[in-house]
Amino acid sequence: MQSGETDVRERIIQVLESQQLGVLATQRNGQPYTSLMAFAHTPDLTRIVVATGRATRKHTNLLEQSRVSLLIDTRSNTEKDFHAAAAVTVIGEVVKLSEEEQQTYQSLYLRHHPYLERFVEAPSTTMLLIKVRHYLIVNRFQNVMELHLSDETDIFA
Repeated sequence: MQSGETDVRERIIQVLESQQLGVLATQRNGQPYTSLMAFAHTPDLTRIVVATGRATRKHTNLLEQSRVSLLIDTRSNTEKDFHAAAAVTVIGEVVKLSEEEQQTYQSLYLRHHPYLERFVEAPSTTMLLIKVRHYLIVNRFQNVMELHLSDETDIFA
């Protein structure tokens, strides 16, 4: 791993670990839809896990189209955000989990969000795993850095 890539990874991890919530973007019939979501990430940054009710619009959207984007940012809604805030955009695809994987990722998620245990363990809740293809991190208002985790064709290439 090169020094520049290590720096980008460290900055991404700083943002992910400092935040509890992100905005998940899904789509259906070409119409974007966003949802505020609690999340957890794997140490290698290749996976992000979220939980949702099976009866939600986002779950319905994901059954039709598995490509997603997740935005996590450090803003404080003050003027200093224009120079100090950072935002990470995650580009990826939601994949189905086996029963064994479900337990592993549920444990990861609950380590970050123990107060959501009742929600996560409800029969109406499902864990969703985002297989990350690409990260973009923006800080100092217009400084953009990228980290590609997959050789698959990227929609921004």
